[in-house]
Amino acid sequence: MNRKRSNIILIGMPGAGKSTVGVILAKQTLRGFVDTDVLIQTSQKRTLQDIVDSEGYAALREIEGDVLQEISATNCVIATGGSAVYSASAMAHLKAGGIVIFLDVDLLTLEARIHDFRTRGIAKRSDQDLADLFHERFTLYTKYADITIRSAGLTQDAVCAHILNMLRDKT
Repeated sequence: MNRKRSNIILIGMPGAGKSTVGVILAKQTLRGFVDTDVLIQTSQKRTLQDIVDSEGYAALREIEGDVLQEISATNCVIATGGSAVYSASAMAHLKAGGIVIFLDVDLLTLEARIHDFRTRGIAKRSDQDLADLFHERFTLYTKYADITIRSAGLTQDAVCAHILNMLRDKT
């Protein structure tokens, strides 16, 4: 991976393991770690769910897009929020600085991992259930991904090993 594109950007649904895998991957690759959900919450001084509850899902997506475009990280693992892919300009900005990896987890696994999606601060329409959101976002995840890792049934260490193998193959 060249210096200009030194970041590893993780995308995927809530519950896909982006933050957990991101921390492990950052340690293994001697990179910094950035969790964009934390950046959003810090900049807004409130939780993602508070933003959704008070201003709606569209506001969270807009805030997320703005925060992503402000990232100027180098040699980092960046765990994005699940709705990062709704902002084409933010994804272009992230892709310019790194390789985008989609952690592809099936719907049943996501449902088993996260028991109450109502408290996760998910940027979705109120008439949307998780399955609808999953299918809507899947298209966007595959559109932006340089690498897709099918990670259901794998440990976090195994996911990291697959990512590292794929990155070696790309360089």
